[in-house]
Amino acid sequence: MQFKVNSKELEKLLTKIIPAVPSRTPMPILENFLFEIKDGLLTIYATDLEISLKSSLNIVAEENMSFVVHAKLLYDVVRSLKETTINFEIESNGKLFLSTDSGKYTLSYLESDEYPEIPNFPGDKADEELKEISINGSELKFTFDKTSFAMSKEEMRPAMMGTLANFSNGGLRVVATDGHRLVNLLLTNIKTDFEEQYIIPERAISVLSKILDEKDVKIYLSKSHISFSLNDIELITRLIGQKYPDYSAVIPLENEFLLTVKLKEIHDAIKRMMLFSATNTRRVKFSIDENNLEISAEDLDIGASGTENIECTYQGDKIEIGFNSSYVNDILSHIGSEEEIVFKLHSPTKAVIVVPAKTSEKHDLMMLLMPVRLNN
Repeated sequence: MQFKVNSKELEKLLTKIIPAVPSRTPMPILENFLFEIKDGLLTIYATDLEISLKSSLNIVAEENMSFVVHAKLLYDVVRSLKETTINFEIESNGKLFLSTDSGKYTLSYLESDEYPEIPNFPGDKADEELKEISINGSELKFTFDKTSFAMSKEEMRPAMMGTLANFSNGGLRVVATDGHRLVNLLLTNIKTDFEEQYIIPERAISVLSKILDEKDVKIYLSKSHISFSLNDIELITRLIGQKYPDYSAVIPLENEFLLTVKLKEIHDAIKRMMLFSATNTRRVKFSIDENNLEISAEDLDIGASGTENIECTYQGDKIEIGFNSSYVNDILSHIGSEEEIVFKLHSPTKAVIVVPAKTSEKHDLMMLLMPVRLNN
């Protein structure tokens, strides 16, 4: 069997799906692309069993068939070519011949029988469990950029290694936390007639964030998988089948002390104080009184310390509170391009809420930061 394809079109397709090919795996079959030719449509798949990527292009082919071929080798060969037509010739002896005007290349291929089955969406329309929604790609990217940094990396808490997406008629609420910081983002303009929670794994979000653009994304949701369908590529991932922690229980209700400060000023100061915080604690101290915020850090091991004072607006009692400087930096890096932000505090041992000073019509963003003890 033979078919032809433009080298640059194929390279573009393979570039999109190769992120799903695992670099290390106990299952060698996963190191391959699955080629599937059906009625003149070439669809190429890649999977690591957690996420799957697939993309298609039209070709001229007389037969339908499928086979698997080593992903990295094929990708490197195609990527090294100038723009040309590649002729694929599949022989029954397990050999795949690629030829161009100036070269001939021989690769091995395998039958597709052992390749894992990848869920098909929308699949059976009679499946009442399948939910469907469209979201603008830029909005989805904004959502992941704001929340994904707070996901846990601890395998002992598998649910927190993903991001919670809670669909309802009140909006789409997206939550991520690692127990030290939490992000709670409500997209008020994305409303659904169903109310369901899904936990999307970190790897899927990481890959999606790189390929999302301004175009709409069609999302299909089943009990076990979620599919993100862009114009020319589809990402399918297993959902994390765990119960997400009750995040609302850790959000304090009585944080009546309000510290308003310019984002750039506090962020610049935190970056400098990170240079002076001890490597084992990363601790910085906030001393807040009237219209002054003093940020300080000390590393006793190397005999270094730093202090900065920042103008602020503060309503509340004088307070001293400690934070992990890296976590503060993460919060300030992801809260956005706001001019001013507000810290809502209650005591040195209670969680602190951080929000933009100005509210948005489209979304409601809240970040939470756990304090650290000052007296060690």
